[in-house]
Amino acid sequence: MYSIAPFELDDITSAAREVITLCKEDSIWLLEGEMGAGKTTFVKAIGKELGVVNTIQSPTFSIVNQYLTSAGDTIYHFDCYRLKSIAEAFDIGVEEYLDSGALCLIEWPDKIAELLPPRFKKITIKEVANGKRAITVTDNVDI
Repeated sequence: MYSIAPFELDDITSAAREVITLCKEDSIWLLEGEMGAGKTTFVKAIGKELGVVNTIQSPTFSIVNQYLTSAGDTIYHFDCYRLKSIAEAFDIGVEEYLDSGALCLIEWPDKIAELLPPRFKKITIKEVANGKRAITVTDNVDI
């Protein structure tokens, strides 16, 4: 497990850089945290650092958004909060996205836990004192 020291949301870019360095060998990144912890804000910072050329926004209603980087790479951003069953995940083709080799950033991954591959990074975001955020990164742990 690796912990990133608590940071202000204004410093989220440096935290994103650190996570990118830690997680670059894996294409499945699970983002966990309470509602309002900053998961989507963190995805925006990651996207900016990776050179995403389109607008990053929460895929709460679409479940998955696709972004392209200036290098031509694809990133998929999932928000599984609204999924009511694994069947819904199958309907949107989650397995194809996960098998694509593209970076998949998944909020609320517990909703699709049984579909996740054996190799992933789990990024946990917690709000700590004074509105700061703390991040821990772990390898292939139960969600």
